[in-house]
Amino acid sequence: MSVQGPGGRDDSPHDEPGEQPAAPEGGVYEWYTRGLELLRSGSPAAAVQLLARAAEAEPHSRSIREALGRAQFGARLFDEAAGSFRWIVERDPAEDYALFGLGLSLSRMGDFTGAVEPLALAVAMRPDNKDYVRALRHVRATLEARR
Repeated sequence: MSVQGPGGRDDSPHDEPGEQPAAPEGGVYEWYTRGLELLRSGSPAAAVQLLARAAEAEPHSRSIREALGRAQFGARLFDEAAGSFRWIVERDPAEDYALFGLGLSLSRMGDFTGAVEPLALAVAMRPDNKDYVRALRHVRATLEARR
């Protein structure tokens, strides 16, 4: 909330430079569910803030990490998204959605060669998933066009 001071100046309290921002209200579950709501409503950058806080508090939660990766991807933080999805894949190599997210993030970063393997694995696990197949075709076509 903004507090108007003399001359219409905003006198609301602000964090001092170098200070950590105040923790959002609620606990990890509330941060996670609010982050998902923000993601669904088209606010991935805001979702990243809550989901990153939740991931710090629950560093071993795959569901939080997946949601964070999705939010990072939506906010065009492709390197961070790749890191979140890679974290999941390192712990569960059979997690097809994380492989897809990793491959798609790498492709958005321009690493088409690196994107092929995770996308191919995702397609091998779920050949019926049209999004996986389309992403793999795109990456392979891009690599072929560059040869």
